[in-house]
Amino acid sequence: MLNITKTIENGQGTLTLEGRLDTMSAPELEQVMRDTLPGLAALELDFTKLDYISSAGLRVLLSAQKQMNKQGSMTLTNVNDTILEIFEVTGFTDILTIE
Repeated sequence: MLNITKTIENGQGTLTLEGRLDTMSAPELEQVMRDTLPGLAALELDFTKLDYISSAGLRVLLSAQKQMNKQGSMTLTNVNDTILEIFEVTGFTDILTIE
């Protein structure tokens, strides 16, 4: 299960993800991204409470990064060691901005 909290202010968006970003929840995040990204200059994804990410979740992040490269910036914050290791193994640390 994935809970998404969205905050948008002055062209800056923050999505806080809580739970698991997997095959079941990735379409939900994809829809939120589709609704949220147009018009944003900066997007922050807060992973403080994200426990797990699957390949389906990685695909959504890649798609969002490609769109944000055209219109602004995307940053991932508060990434735990388990998810960071997945990003490192898959090469996503070279694609995503992780703080």
